[in-house]
Amino acid sequence: MEYQDIIIEEKGSIAIITLNRPASLNALTPLMITELKQTLTEISNRTDIKVLIVKGAGRAFSAGVDLKALNEGIQGGQFRASDILRDGNDIAHILRTMPQPGIVLVHGHCYTGATELMMFFDLILAAEDARIGDTHTKWGILPKWGMTQRLPKLVGILKAKELSFTAKPITGKEAEQIGLVNRAVPLEKLEETAFELANEILQNSAQTIAAMKHLYNEGFSKTLEEGLAIEQSFLTEITDRSEFLKNFEKNK
Repeated sequence: MEYQDIIIEEKGSIAIITLNRPASLNALTPLMITELKQTLTEISNRTDIKVLIVKGAGRAFSAGVDLKALNEGIQGGQFRASDILRDGNDIAHILRTMPQPGIVLVHGHCYTGATELMMFFDLILAAEDARIGDTHTKWGILPKWGMTQRLPKLVGILKAKELSFTAKPITGKEAEQIGLVNRAVPLEKLEETAFELANEILQNSAQTIAAMKHLYNEGFSKTLEEGLAIEQSFLTEITDRSEFLKNFEKNK
C-alpha cells in the first residue's frame, strides 16, 4: 500500500517505519498518525516480522504534534481533534500488545506528543545530542497520550514534574542517565546500534519474547503479589524452542 507520510521497509525479519515529513521535522499530523496506526496493525498480525524499528527522516525524530494542522481544533487547552487523540492511544495499545518488540530511534528534536509516542515503545535508543522534552505547559495544551502516567513510571515523579513544569528539553545522554531511554549513542552510530540490538533479539525465541513482553506489560502497574499471580497463571504454547535447542546441540 502507498503511504504519504511514512515509509515502510523490510530487512529480513525486521520491519522499519520511517516518519517522512522531514521539511516539518516530522511533525505529527492526523494523516501520519492514521497511516502509522494502519501499518502497525498490519505488522502486528504478521508472524514473519520479529522486530519493529521506527525512526524519523531528516534532522529529527519528530517535533511533536503539528499544531498548524490542528489549530482550528484547539480550544480551552485541549485538542478537540478527537481522531488524532483516539488514534494515538490506539497506537499505544497496538505497540503494547503486538508480539514484536518495538524499538524507536530518537534524534534531533523529540517534543511533547513525540515524547509520548516515544514512550509507547518497548526499547528506546537516542542520539547523544537529541533534544527530548515535554512542552505541553509551554503551549497550554493538556496531554492525552499518557505523558502524566508513563513519564513518572520511567523517571520517577520528581523528575517527571521537573521536565513537565519547566518544559526544558534534555539531551539523549541525560535521558539515558535518568532512565528515559535504554541507551544514548553518537548520532552516526544510532541506526547501526539499532540493527545490532534487533539482531541480538532475533537470536532468541520470538514466542517467548512475545510472552515475556505481555507479562512485563501486564504486571508493570500491579503490586508484586498481583504480578506474580499473573506470571504463575499465564500459559502459552512455545513451539519455536525446538529449533533453538537443535542449534544449541549443534554448537556445543
